[in-house]
Formats: sequence, structure tokens, C-alpha cells
Amino acid sequence: MKRQKRNRDDRAYNRGYMAGINGKSREDCPFGTLQGRTHWMGGWREGRTDQAQGFLGIAGIQNLKDIG
Repeated sequence: MKRQKRNRDDRAYNRGYMAGINGKSREDCPFGTLQGRTHWMGGWREGRTDQAQGFLGIAGIQNLKDIG
């Protein structure tokens, strides 16, 4: 079975979420384009919020967008 390429926006969001939940700075955004940065920052904000509320580990990963 071939692996389908994921949507770039979803991938940016998910990477931002993981950076936020792990406590990384928003300055660590690897995206230079406005669209990629916007999705990354949205995920980062939600990750930071979940981190502050105590959703760490598996509980935090459940909040990622569906990639399917």
C-alpha cells in the first residue's frame, strides 16, 4: 500500500502542536511562508494551551488534527 502525501497545512499544524506541547519557543518555527507559519503558529498555540492544562503525552497527541 502506498503512503499518501499529507496535506502541508495539516503537517505544519501538527509540527507546531508538537513544538508547543513540548514547551518550545514560537521562534523555532521552521516555516518561512505566511501560510505555513500561520498553520504552525495555530498548532503551537493549541499545544501551549494543552501543555498548560496538563495534556501531556498520549492525552495531548489525541488532540492532533485528523490526517486521514
